[in-house]
Amino acid sequence: MLSWLREQIWADWIWFPEGHGWADLKDHDGHVFPKMQDLWVTIPIALCFLVCRQIFERVVATPLASLLGVSNKQRVHAPPNPVLESYFCNTSKQPTQSSIESLSKHTDCSVRQVQRWFRRRRNQDRPNKLKKFREACWRFTFYLVAFFAGLAVLIDKPWLYDMKKVWDDFPKMPLLPSQYWYYMLELGFYVSLVFSVATDVKRKDFKEQIIHHVATISLISFSWMVNYIRAGTLIMLVHDASDYFMESAKMFNYAGWKKTCNFMFTVFAAVFIFSRLVILPFWIIYTTGVYPLTLYSPFLGFYFFNGLMLVLQALHIFWAVLIVRMVVKFLPCNAIVEDERSDKEESESEDEDNTLEQRGKFQNGHVQNGHTLLNNNHSKVD
Repeated sequence: MLSWLREQIWADWIWFPEGHGWADLKDHDGHVFPKMQDLWVTIPIALCFLVCRQIFERVVATPLASLLGVSNKQRVHAPPNPVLESYFCNTSKQPTQSSIESLSKHTDCSVRQVQRWFRRRRNQDRPNKLKKFREACWRFTFYLVAFFAGLAVLIDKPWLYDMKKVWDDFPKMPLLPSQYWYYMLELGFYVSLVFSVATDVKRKDFKEQIIHHVATISLISFSWMVNYIRAGTLIMLVHDASDYFMESAKMFNYAGWKKTCNFMFTVFAAVFIFSRLVILPFWIIYTTGVYPLTLYSPFLGFYFFNGLMLVLQALHIFWAVLIVRMVVKFLPCNAIVEDERSDKEESESEDEDNTLEQRGKFQNGHVQNGHTLLNNNHSKVD
């Protein structure tokens, strides 16, 4: 039964155009072709990336952060309070004003003290600038190396200049050693991102990032199995083209280098929009989704591959909107670019200023005329 099911799932007509199949990917005459079991190599590679990352962050990123003036700010921790801690963990990290007043009565604390406790408690869970800088530095290094390594792999390949050549003699194109390592290292890196997702800085687009990682891993893995390697290398190169600019902008942002950050982010925005909203859909997706229909009858593998491409393209449009919003915000006033996906650390001074403004009008969280104080725990984004 299992053998029959496996044969049906991996039937030639599902994954290849008519007249082709898995037999075309068998090694012969000194030519090597990609194999499904090769993908297991990415697991130890991903683990090696995790180890290398820890070493890199301590040996390279931390001293660089110190050199650029990124300080590890010591935060004031919220004092132990079982009632507030229980509410924070089980109910809400952003209590409403009525909840704050109720908690104030139960804990014999003023409204101001309860607000301050929640602010400090939220700040405790937010990653500090040093952690953010080290993560950005690691990703910057990988994306930079990966882009130029991919460029070196593709610079002498004809399909870089004429993308229709990705289908020449498909699927019988032999695998080159440079393509093997380019694929394994890229896929291993994305697998390592999935492994480290629990400890990495969590942003507001966390779900979109997970979808992106899963779609990317699926796309790279599938393109390897059915020998869409030429198209896959182009897709990886386009994705790496802009990412290292973004990570460098983050690094300068955390260091407080406003003008350098803004410049790098502007370059990133231009490269991102051109590479992922122009080159990817109008050249690469056209080559993988439209041009093949002139050569082959459509098959399920064709729809699966291009479906993943459309998922990635939808995410690119989503992120492009965020990028344009950030550029519009910082360009007119030359303010420092702020990542709308991150939570900003809330300062004590903001709460104290608001409280001083209300002094004489409020006492212990209640207005003297009987009206309740409006909630001043505004949501802030970094």
